Amino acid sequence: MIRFDDRAAIVTGAGAGLGRAHALLLAARGAKVVVNDPGGSIDGTGGNGSAADGVVAEIKAAGGTAVANYASVADRDGAASIVQTALDSFGKVDIVVNNAGILRDKIFAKMTLDEFETVLAVHLLGTVYVTKAAWPHLLDQKYGRVVFTTSGSGLVGSYGQANYGAAKTAMMGLMNNLKFEGAKANIKVNMISPVAGTRMTEGIIDQKLFDLSKPERVSPAVAWLCSEECDANGEIIAAGAGYFTLVKLMKTTGVVIDPAQTPTIEDFVINKDKIFDLSTARAYSSTLDDETKHALGLPGRSDN
Repeated sequence: MIRFDDRAAIVTGAGAGLGRAHALLLAARGAKVVVNDPGGSIDGTGGNGSAADGVVAEIKAAGGTAVANYASVADRDGAASIVQTALDSFGKVDIVVNNAGILRDKIFAKMTLDEFETVLAVHLLGTVYVTKAAWPHLLDQKYGRVVFTTSGSGLVGSYGQANYGAAKTAMMGLMNNLKFEGAKANIKVNMISPVAGTRMTEGIIDQKLFDLSKPERVSPAVAWLCSEECDANGEIIAAGAGYFTLVKLMKTTGVVIDPAQTPTIEDFVINKDKIFDLSTARAYSSTLDDETKHALGLPGRSDN
């Protein structure tokens, strides 16, 4: 059985929905949990400590250990205080689940830049701020598990969510770099792309799917990504309604046009069908892989 005894976890946006489900599951398996939530509305306005306090009370009632933090992840000092709460209460931080989020949905033509930037501040910069505050502690102890929360709204798109989708997919670039920087210190950085019936998706997703997509049906994947047993690094797991799948960027085999000449637009057009042919697509790990380098007359990694 996967356990988190003696592990200290942070879950942001844990006062309701997905964050609450993640926090409850981690605590039930032995983790000491910082339940972070400013208790605002789904657009990020207002605040009420009762949301975080309620989840802490649930965890304690079940025999677990938890403390509340009410800071906004979008504030640098507030994000740092979340990590400090873990250090003050539990003496360390091992797990960071970046889950906090808000919505300011509107079509791009009518969306103000403030509405765009506010969503980026919570989802993207909030993830950066909290992870940055925890990062030196994870490096020092040579252990850590970090989970980012992305979304299909960014990975494939959704009408009226340009701000939300941009923030969610930008996290992938952060993950793809941190997976290398943390690897030697046994820090795994992964992403969850959830489908869940929460107050943020109420009225947005089909009601039958909403009813089936309990947040608790996503949390097992998050908990595994937080575990010592997790051997994934830099991966995206999509989850919803009890369904789990691995999401990868793919690339086609593509075409190498004579490297001795500068290709023309017409060269591209002539080869377009081959360039777009997904029949032999594979996971995208680099633009110029060994096969392509060989076609260009360059040494590949296996030749070094």
